[in-house]
Amino acid sequence: FGLDEGAEPLCAVTPEEGLGNGDENDVPGFLASNALHSLSQDGFQSKEQRETFSWKQHSDKVEADAGDVVTAPPVDTDCDPEIDHPHLPEDFWVDLCTRVRNDDPSVVNLGINPERNTGYNGTHIWTAIYEENCRAVSPSADEDVCLEERVLYRLLSGLHASTTLSIAKNFYPPSKRKGRADWEANPTFFMEKFSPHPEYVRNLHFSYVVLLRALAKASSFLHHYEIRTGDVVEDETATVLLRRLLDSSILQSCSSVFSAFDESLMFAPTSLDAATDFSLQHSFKDVFFNVSSILDCVQCQQCKLHGKMAMLGYGTALKILFSPSAAISSTTLTRNEIVAFLNTLAKFSESIRHVRELTAMYVEAEKQQEKQQKGSEETETRPMMSPLPSSPPTTVTHEDSAILSVAAVDVAVGAIASLARQGLIDAQREAELIELALQRNPDLLVLARHYATLDPVKFLQLAAYVSASPTTKDGNPDAIVIGSGLAGMAAALNILDRGGKVVLLEKEHLLGGNSNKASSGINACCPDDDPNATVAPTVDSIDVFRNDTERSAGASVRKDLIDVLVRNSASAVSWLRERVGVDLSLKAQLGGHSAKRTHRPSNGMAGAEIIYGVQKAVKKYQSSGKVKILTDSKVTELIQREGCVVGVKYISLWEGESTKELYADNVVLATGGFAADRSTGSYLSQYRPELLKMPATAGEFSTGDGITLATALGAGHVDMDKVQVHPTGWVDPKEPEKLSKILAAELMRGVGGVLLN
Repeated sequence: FGLDEGAEPLCAVTPEEGLGNGDENDVPGFLASNALHSLSQDGFQSKEQRETFSWKQHSDKVEADAGDVVTAPPVDTDCDPEIDHPHLPEDFWVDLCTRVRNDDPSVVNLGINPERNTGYNGTHIWTAIYEENCRAVSPSADEDVCLEERVLYRLLSGLHASTTLSIAKNFYPPSKRKGRADWEANPTFFMEKFSPHPEYVRNLHFSYVVLLRALAKASSFLHHYEIRTGDVVEDETATVLLRRLLDSSILQSCSSVFSAFDESLMFAPTSLDAATDFSLQHSFKDVFFNVSSILDCVQCQQCKLHGKMAMLGYGTALKILFSPSAAISSTTLTRNEIVAFLNTLAKFSESIRHVRELTAMYVEAEKQQEKQQKGSEETETRPMMSPLPSSPPTTVTHEDSAILSVAAVDVAVGAIASLARQGLIDAQREAELIELALQRNPDLLVLARHYATLDPVKFLQLAAYVSASPTTKDGNPDAIVIGSGLAGMAAALNILDRGGKVVLLEKEHLLGGNSNKASSGINACCPDDDPNATVAPTVDSIDVFRNDTERSAGASVRKDLIDVLVRNSASAVSWLRERVGVDLSLKAQLGGHSAKRTHRPSNGMAGAEIIYGVQKAVKKYQSSGKVKILTDSKVTELIQREGCVVGVKYISLWEGESTKELYADNVVLATGGFAADRSTGSYLSQYRPELLKMPATAGEFSTGDGITLATALGAGHVDMDKVQVHPTGWVDPKEPEKLSKILAAELMRGVGGVLLN
């Protein structure tokens, strides 16, 4: 997603002191996170924004103040149609927002948690949402898609578009290395997503119209809505802003834009029993409930926050539109629903503005690129450069003082920065080249003097021959850790906490490995048990845990290792809680255990939450130079001297096949899973060939690299045939035979799920 490797993890929700404990009346600033509030602080940002709100234009009031004599404008009865289903219970839609509730009662300030690029891939969430809509409202593929399904699809698509626009507008995080003081946009990402699908933008506008119709219908109620937060000035500001929005000419005019949607056409009678048959309404409500529940599966807390807010805003708008006007009151609309509704309206308004801004940015970038191309064409009359040499350039000496001058360093840094701005190198390679330039690497500065200005691309190609040692500034690191799963990052963090320097190597682009996929929890005894408890299964003990583990191991039992496991389990969970900050407050009794000792978070999957926390803790050391994280870097060999491993050889999968060497007194091998490798000669084919045709939940990167590295030096191995086979996995109906599956975890059965044939 374009995030800097050195950036802080972005999925967490930033707390704000003094926000209270979730009481609706204990929130500073009713609209503190809303775009309306920002107008009161910063004023209008454009002429169009001013005209939209029409603050200086006279408009009729929504409601007359006491004593005012107001001549009502002509009423267009089509502007506020009512859905006429006399037998439908008046409170049928009142509970539409109940599934969007958050179990966490804390209050979050959206002003310090804006929607932006966190790096979280929510493709599976959106797929599930769209499929839920199609399956539940129109279950048969042979049936025509009904109006209600089309409306809900366009609303979901509009939300999807708005989310994508927020990511595109706030794509690149602040970075001292990249010279970014604030979040910056990625207009290319925007164009890639929306250029082939202009209907996404139309769905965004459609959704905005739906929200505006709800605002218009509830305007009388909202005009008199009493805002109380305890801050009199803030309450008055919010009230004035809200009423100015309600008094704006666009809502008063009931212009033709509102005809893009008419809720009164929905749920039209389709049978003789239409007076009492409300199955379509029930189906629509069930779909909305289910879509809202799917958001609970989002593992990125910030993404979940904004998704649930938007769904709550949608639910409030639909509740307003589908309910009789007389039913719109403080008893049917809660404060949280009103806040979510207004923030969702602001979110979509901003998204529509983002479309214009990102389009303008893209067009401007294209113009600049054309200018650069014309400049390049003018230099094509120069003699052709000779082909790349088959061997590295001859190393120059430090005697050439001109090369080591500040001017030469400036030329090199300028060329590297230009390559980064054009997207020709990633942040990691940029940092490596900058470090070489600042260290006045003579090879690099010679290349810069001859190539950087005339042919920066050739400069980049030749720079691959310059020896770059990815070590800390003071020399070799104390340890090299191979693999960034929980084992690797836990080892790295423990070394860092003790003052050591670490280089962490990971062949994938993202950290976490298969540890990211763990979902059921981590077993431990007994960090939370009440020492005074006497009734099973509350009581657990090291002996009980040991016996359970030995019984599960069967003939393969290793009592010495099992003793290490159970005796250190409590301290492991305590370390994750206290050092890493992972919530492991829930416990379950899973297979093979005679007590509840599987700990898991209350706000997500265990693996993702643990990896997120450990990764965040490790990356905090990057700014001090204590740790260097090299992703897209595959270790190809362990370097051995006099019987000791003293370093590694690796290649950068991003840059090419040139081998680099790295040395340290300690090398930690924390990788080796091989369940995804089905190639001829793979470990799976050697030790468990009968499993080659079975799907695997391990990532495609699981090819046994660590085992290969170790055995090449003569290391032995044990238990190679011990490959775990899990009974349940999720099957994609579109690709039922796909050999890569997502685990349907044991946790599902452990908390009461029943496995049916």
